[in-house]
Amino acid sequence: MTHNYQGKKVLITGSSRGIGRATAQLFAKAGAHVVIHYHQNEAAAQEALSSLAGEGHHVLQADLAVASSVRSLVKAAHTQLNGLDILVNNAGVFLPHPFESTPYEEWLDTWQRTINTNLTGAAVAAYTAAEFMKVQGAGKIINVGSRGAFRGEAGQPGYGASKAALHAMGQSLAQALGPHGITVHNVAPGFVETAMARPHLQGEAGEAVKRQSPLNRVASVMDVAQAILYLASPEAAFTTGCILDINGASYLRT
Repeated sequence: MTHNYQGKKVLITGSSRGIGRATAQLFAKAGAHVVIHYHQNEAAAQEALSSLAGEGHHVLQADLAVASSVRSLVKAAHTQLNGLDILVNNAGVFLPHPFESTPYEEWLDTWQRTINTNLTGAAVAAYTAAEFMKVQGAGKIINVGSRGAFRGEAGQPGYGASKAALHAMGQSLAQALGPHGITVHNVAPGFVETAMARPHLQGEAGEAVKRQSPLNRVASVMDVAQAILYLASPEAAFTTGCILDINGASYLRT
């Protein structure tokens, strides 16, 4: 199915690389105007910007662990694009802090950084975007969660907790914002071949990860990006509140 996003205004957090960059490329190819967001790597963001088809794209910086920075980001995106139709909450961190071996102060700092970035940052982005979307009577919000929300993440408990809460938040917002013409969706990838996941996909350990799926591979960034593109389309309007698993049957929940 070919989706037409001609003239749509899209903000994608964490879009200088990986899933976010691939998603930005698909939206731009379909005619949308896109804001690339980055936290620290401006060079990667500019490179991502140059890879987009068409014109009317922008780059903005923000630390998603700081609520005021997130709110300013969404407001700036709305100004730069002269509107905001679609928000993709993609940015996230995956920081080790196992209970059994992390000193308390370090554990608490990492937990808070993870929750602030993955959950509170996404919530503030959604809140601010919804303020604009309610005025226009339409909008799409897509949250990038994780299968870790369901199966657990022993070494990264903040990541698993934040993604579980992100899914629940998306479902709550789908109910709250539906009357305003705003749909909210969640995707839950398993391992995706990104720079963040690449160290875990090397050697025999990486082969074992791939064997978790009967397809004997992990997801590509385009597998996830294509799903996001669909969920932002009019054809997906009645799937609002969904959690779409993209893990190659590596983890099946009931």
